[in-house]
Amino acid sequence: MNEIIKIFPTPFALAEALAFELVNLVKKVEKREFPFTFALSGGSTPRLLFSVLGDHFASSVKWDNTHIFWTDERCVPPDNTESNYRTAWKGFIERINIPEKNIHRIRGEDDAVKESMRYSEEIAKFTRQRNGLPVFDFIMLGLGEDGHTASIFPGNKTLFHSHRICEVTIHPVTDLKRITLTGSVINNAELITFLVTGKKKAEIIGEILGEKESAKRFPASHIAPADGKLLWYLDRDAATNI
Repeated sequence: MNEIIKIFPTPFALAEALAFELVNLVKKVEKREFPFTFALSGGSTPRLLFSVLGDHFASSVKWDNTHIFWTDERCVPPDNTESNYRTAWKGFIERINIPEKNIHRIRGEDDAVKESMRYSEEIAKFTRQRNGLPVFDFIMLGLGEDGHTASIFPGNKTLFHSHRICEVTIHPVTDLKRITLTGSVINNAELITFLVTGKKKAEIIGEILGEKESAKRFPASHIAPADGKLLWYLDRDAATNI
């Protein structure tokens, strides 16, 4: 696994740098025969990234050869403030010129099990395959204060060995159902990028990047693309313990 750590002075500097990274990736494949596929996450740091993309890069790149997916979604309607789709739409997607058919949201308002199966089929239809699983060009991930990533929570480590594309999980505190990419699919991506900011995440980051035995209890520590690259985008506060 090729792992790179990048540290920035502020969350905004982090978001700006990743926006440049993503835009450059899209530009490189503008004329590629098959589309550039990427999966977005929720959270406060991605929200800042979406704002930067929407404000500064909406018209600077051709988005029509890209397909946008989500790593996970709460089982709520798309207009709910908790919806990861809504966050990305408001900050970024509604401001770019992209065909509607290229936007693949998780239908959180539908039956979770049925939607998990439907979304798995949609992902398989629009992505390349490797090792019998979809290959995303780029997957964005966040890190929860309990060490979860996407909607893979502590106690869900079997999802890193699942043969399915998506699974239904339940938030351990709110009991709200979620639909998530499995760890198997995430680790099959070409490029995975963690966006982590704030001192509250510093201890977990220190354990994971320090490869401590204790870090294995955190789902995020099991993100290890076998054939791809893993980037850590951290602000100074999150990197305190490394």
